[in-house]
Amino acid sequence: MNDKIKIIAFDADDTLWVNEPYFQETEKAFCALLEDYLPHHSVSQELYKTEMTNLHLYGYGVKGFMLCMIETIHRVTQGTANLRLVEEAIRLGQELLQKPIELLDGVEEVLGALKGKYRLVMATKGDLLDQERKLKKSGLQHYFHHIEIMSDKQVADYRKLLKHLDCAPENFLMLGNSIKSDVLPVLELNSHAAHIPYHTTWVHEVHEHRLEHPNFLELERISDILNHLGT
Repeated sequence: MNDKIKIIAFDADDTLWVNEPYFQETEKAFCALLEDYLPHHSVSQELYKTEMTNLHLYGYGVKGFMLCMIETIHRVTQGTANLRLVEEAIRLGQELLQKPIELLDGVEEVLGALKGKYRLVMATKGDLLDQERKLKKSGLQHYFHHIEIMSDKQVADYRKLLKHLDCAPENFLMLGNSIKSDVLPVLELNSHAAHIPYHTTWVHEVHEHRLEHPNFLELERISDILNHLGT
């Protein structure tokens, strides 16, 4: 692989820094808001249903999550909710937008070792302003040749990214925590992909089938990529 790769792209949320645990904390607090109407697990199911229904409208990110919390309140309470519940949902969303950036182990070591040897890219999906804020707070901007904040991570999105970078598929490596978003569409383009498992993953991103592909690497931690690249 080492002699082929020219550009290495990194997912951001739960690959470079902590993200999903913050969402789960917020969801737990949200479920508590509606415990007079439904058990927590039922509220969680209703919220997820709302998110999936609206994903094509709102995309990924905290702002869409906030709108889905408000819609779920309206549906679960059959329109009888006190305005305080809506205010609390907005507050929870605003708190989520202001969470600290906690870099994952090995991230700076890997970026530092690879910078100058490869063109490094951050390729993430989500809300533009929120992802820009997190990147700025992370202090990692200087490692990256290019930042790509995508509305989604489908084959067409990666194809567009490769065209923008003027990169042949065989010269591209993507690292991320989601098989569904960071691996499968990349492999479909005959590029290279490495999966870095994270201890918690949003259910929408879960892929339960074992994956075997000549261009696929399963890593235990982000620093393992250095061995595969001979760095």
